[in-house]
Amino acid sequence: MPHSLVLNASYEPLCVVSVRRALILVLNNKATCLEESGSILHSATTEIPVPSVIRLTRFVRIPFRGQVPLTRRALFARDGGRCVYCGGAATSVDHVIPRSRGGQHTWENVVSACRRCNHVKSDRYIAELGWRMHRKPAQPSGLAWRIIGTGFRDPRWEPYLAPYGAEEYGFGRTDHQHQHQHQNRHMDRHAERHTDHSGRFADFQDHDEYGTYDQAASA
Repeated sequence: MPHSLVLNASYEPLCVVSVRRALILVLNNKATCLEESGSILHSATTEIPVPSVIRLTRFVRIPFRGQVPLTRRALFARDGGRCVYCGGAATSVDHVIPRSRGGQHTWENVVSACRRCNHVKSDRYIAELGWRMHRKPAQPSGLAWRIIGTGFRDPRWEPYLAPYGAEEYGFGRTDHQHQHQHQNRHMDRHAERHTDHSGRFADFQDHDEYGTYDQAASA
């Protein structure tokens, strides 16, 4: 089942909700549909387009939110679902500085990795292997992270998230771009080996894993 992006009345990205919740908001005139998903829900008497992006009719004041929780889904979203060492598809989590060597379980020390790289690296430093990361791991920030951290993606959301830093975390990156990046990293690694020879918010409340807020605007 697809999900819908919820925007504040000011077009600020708020959260991701289920299609059912999005339809309830639209049908109750608490939100307007900006983008349709292309799917249709059928009833005995009518057909309803499934919304992909909705905008609240009233502005909702959002309370301050602290540090982004470090979860597997959020980590994969930050790293674009790719291994930071080779660019392949990520299937596991790795500590850059191994836990056995005092490494902490923090955003600055945890990365996405493929099974092979994780196995080869084991409890060693990347410098010992001659590896390098093309991007230093850091805690994600920005309004777009409210959406990116959920792990849900829809190309129709990109224009609404781009102004809030979505591209920084590869949200708009295509599969072709991922493949191109993977090939470049593989060539870099091969070259190195060759060289070295080595408001009150109750109306769109949803489950936390969808990145929604504890409360939502009510009209």
